[in-house]
Amino acid sequence: MFHEASRVLQDRFDTRRVADRIDELLVKDALSDSDREFIERADMFFLATADEHGQPNCSYKGGDPGFVRVLDDQTIAFPNYDGNGMYLSMGNITVNPQVGLLFIDFEKGHRLRLNGTATIESSEDVVAGWPEAQFVVLVRTREVFPNCPRYIHRMDGDELSPNVPAADGSAPIAEWKCMPQFNEVLAADDPARA
Repeated sequence: MFHEASRVLQDRFDTRRVADRIDELLVKDALSDSDREFIERADMFFLATADEHGQPNCSYKGGDPGFVRVLDDQTIAFPNYDGNGMYLSMGNITVNPQVGLLFIDFEKGHRLRLNGTATIESSEDVVAGWPEAQFVVLVRTREVFPNCPRYIHRMDGDELSPNVPAADGSAPIAEWKCMPQFNEVLAADDPARA
């Protein structure tokens, strides 16, 4: 789990022993029942990717609780919804499938890290499980571990985004897509073109 630069810093601050103990006791390659419950309650997570040159990208992914699903003890799945059309994270996954996900519960101060290998699944039978999804991302776990909650700010999560596609697939059109400077460059089938 650690490379030489990690070890240099651990030695500098005398944390190698605690890092090794965390690795020994808490880092695993499979999801527990409590990990499953936490992930499937989440309404958001952060996704870290890198391109073929190692240039990083971090993005926020959100949806209704349950939009991320645990398929088995080493596989999770989440949808890719219509966004800004840049496909930075998803493009990165196609050239470098190594990803990091960070799930945070800002109300209870709990967080979970998941590192693994991602693939994009476009088959209709899989995508149909998420209304309005363009495709689904599958992540095979390599490392799963809780992360220190010490500095997590507590926030009230009473309001979810009204823009997440509903169960029937309906979703409001993004306001920015209605701006005149974007109309002519939107995808031909984008509802905002109307």
